[in-house]
Amino acid sequence: MDTQAKIDVKRETAALLEKLGIEPSAYTGGDLASFTPVTGEQIASIKTHSATDAEKIIDKADEAFRKWRLVPAPKRGELVRLLGEELRRFKNELGRLVSIEAGKIPSEGLGEVQEMIDICDFAVGLSRQLYGLTIATERPGHRMMETWHPLGVVGVISAFNFPVAVWSWNAALALVCGNAVVWKPSEKTPLTALACNAIFARAAKRFGDAPEGLSQVLIGDRAIGEVLVDSPKVPLVSATGSTRMGREVGPRLAKRFARSILELGGNNAGIVCPSADLDMALRAIAFGAMGTAGQRCTTLRRLFVHESVYDTLVPRLKKAYASVSVGSPLETSALVGPLIDKAAFDHMQKALKEAAANGGNITGGERVETGHADAYYVKPALVEMPKQVAPVTEETFAPILYVMKYSDFDEALRDHNAVGAGLSSSIFTLNLQEAERFMAADGSDCGIANVNIGTSGAEIGGAFGGEKETGGGRESGSDAWKAYMRRATNTVNYSKALPLAQGVSFDIE
Repeated sequence: MDTQAKIDVKRETAALLEKLGIEPSAYTGGDLASFTPVTGEQIASIKTHSATDAEKIIDKADEAFRKWRLVPAPKRGELVRLLGEELRRFKNELGRLVSIEAGKIPSEGLGEVQEMIDICDFAVGLSRQLYGLTIATERPGHRMMETWHPLGVVGVISAFNFPVAVWSWNAALALVCGNAVVWKPSEKTPLTALACNAIFARAAKRFGDAPEGLSQVLIGDRAIGEVLVDSPKVPLVSATGSTRMGREVGPRLAKRFARSILELGGNNAGIVCPSADLDMALRAIAFGAMGTAGQRCTTLRRLFVHESVYDTLVPRLKKAYASVSVGSPLETSALVGPLIDKAAFDHMQKALKEAAANGGNITGGERVETGHADAYYVKPALVEMPKQVAPVTEETFAPILYVMKYSDFDEALRDHNAVGAGLSSSIFTLNLQEAERFMAADGSDCGIANVNIGTSGAEIGGAFGGEKETGGGRESGSDAWKAYMRRATNTVNYSKALPLAQGVSFDIE
């Protein structure tokens, strides 16, 4: 671990928040304690909202939506363009705050803010491309088409591991589509949400006539999230979190016929084939498995390596695991920062014990001392398993990579798909047939299927999301915008006759 030059994290946090325009009263004297995983110390105390507060905020958002939906989409795009400008202006400050509150290394904290900037750029262009179809009609003198209209208040529930990017994926699209946004961030990362809210307020002020309440933040625990999920004034909720959370949120939304975008668990896997470029695979695997201390929904957690290259690749992986630097993202140049809290550390150790009991050979996984008793740093763990059994089939949100040997491609593909989650996947091969099989209908069953790149690091241009227990939702690029709008099919009769569809005759004279 690198030698650390101690800094005052609490003082730096206050300075960042002040620069972002947040009054001290917003993060002091409240009932929700905010901790940094970097040192484990408390850095703020934020006032939470009550259920009554939440209902008022939703009402205010609904009023804002009713005004905003009448603003032309390209003009709505101008607000998002200004948001992108403000994010560029405060990229360093917000990225640093992400590192403090979520424990990400500096390049990943800044990279998350860059995702926000990129989705704003995407959404600005989208504001002039909310296209509907003109459809061939069987009736002469008629025109049939579809139009897309704003949906309403969009609720966003986000997780700690991407504390700002997930909000932006939803908010940028929702805003250009004519909706208002109410965001309930993770209780573990409320400060970055307050910062984003302040940045949005700057953009709205520059815009000039954005309705008040267009984008708001709800601070609180599960009960506040339930108010958002159950409100009849919120027709869409985009929720990111565990599969367990999704099993509770999904049915509640379905009960009132609301829409959901669920981005849930991901037990992501990769396959390394005989022809793979092992240098490329090594780098992709290392980042995919160890980046963000294994706390990405797209983290590589399972690896199937062909027996012909296993003894070449795995020793190199072990060497990389043994040499990777672990330490404070604020005070060192380490590549791996802390786990979010003690519960994450305990879950990791429990999984490793279970793996060992099932014949796993473990490299790494031990705690790294940093001089902070309440901070949990660990060496990433590589676990060679004789076969895919529990806990390999379960997602552990920590840097554990289970490695298994295979001989038959079809068998590896079956094992790849034999888990509940279906988010991201990857294959390393120079064999065209294997690559195409992996992406085919009978290949990877995930929402993301990559060839010769890792499972993590998706670009905003593509729709992001997964299948099965990952929830089936899509955010960000492609045509994900359609989830934030309602579709109307319109038929216009410009003739002097009234022909009925399907040739039906209904004469009343």
